[in-house]
Amino acid sequence: MLTLLCENRSFGGLHRRYRHTSAVLGCEMSLAVYLPPQALSGAAVPALWWLSGLTCTEETFMQKAGAQRLAASLGLALVAPDTSPRGPQVPTDPDGAWDFGHGAGFYLDASEAPWATHYRMHTYVVRELPDLLEAELPLNGRHGISGHSMGGHGALVCALRNPGRYLSVSAFAPITRPSTCPWGEKAFSRYLGSDPSPWAAWDATLLIPGALERLPLLVDQGSADPFLEDQLRPGELAAAAEAAGHPLQLRYQESYDHSYYFIASFIDDHLRHHAAALLV
Repeated sequence: MLTLLCENRSFGGLHRRYRHTSAVLGCEMSLAVYLPPQALSGAAVPALWWLSGLTCTEETFMQKAGAQRLAASLGLALVAPDTSPRGPQVPTDPDGAWDFGHGAGFYLDASEAPWATHYRMHTYVVRELPDLLEAELPLNGRHGISGHSMGGHGALVCALRNPGRYLSVSAFAPITRPSTCPWGEKAFSRYLGSDPSPWAAWDATLLIPGALERLPLLVDQGSADPFLEDQLRPGELAAAAEAAGHPLQLRYQESYDHSYYFIASFIDDHLRHHAAALLV
């Protein structure tokens, strides 16, 4: 059951924050939802799921991306989960590092103790939370998914692992090869174990060759992103997509960095990309 935390009028629709108890994650979770005006008039609307990056919460995208104006016009709901399980019962990095633990769930299902009890963000995002929201809110079951950085990785992996679940997918500055970049190696070795063999199941670049669905990918990447070469490496995603014949539009945006200034500059293109699939 959803518990309403706050509600704000926005472009004729409603921004809401909710809390609920997640059986999958074993803790209370917060999330944000934007319902466009059409949903307040009795229509069930499609939802664009947004997965945020390291250190972010469910509030980051709603406050910084500037997506509500066009979402209201198009008739798209926006759903922003938190980036990890949280709470005193949920283990986190013992040294308080920002790139692991709380705020850094990596949208996978952990297999190693002590993380496996709570860190099951993939199942939470793909199954548990959609079922809950569609039972309680005017959503019609048509899903698109997008995200930024760690969340861009999550969006690509959710779509590639679940053919037929999403009608559209996009990403901003995604971590495209988490199994071989510092952020991903740190997270995967703890959540999934030191043997790298299972890591491939959570790596978008490695999932593309065997994908059962060729859903077109839209990826924007800033050329001035400080994480471009070491952490993100979109060129490897592009090479895998070309080899597999997987449709990918990879756009390098000159002089843009990793921030929400970059996201806000191109979010309308992504909303229209999703609307073309969700509103037919």
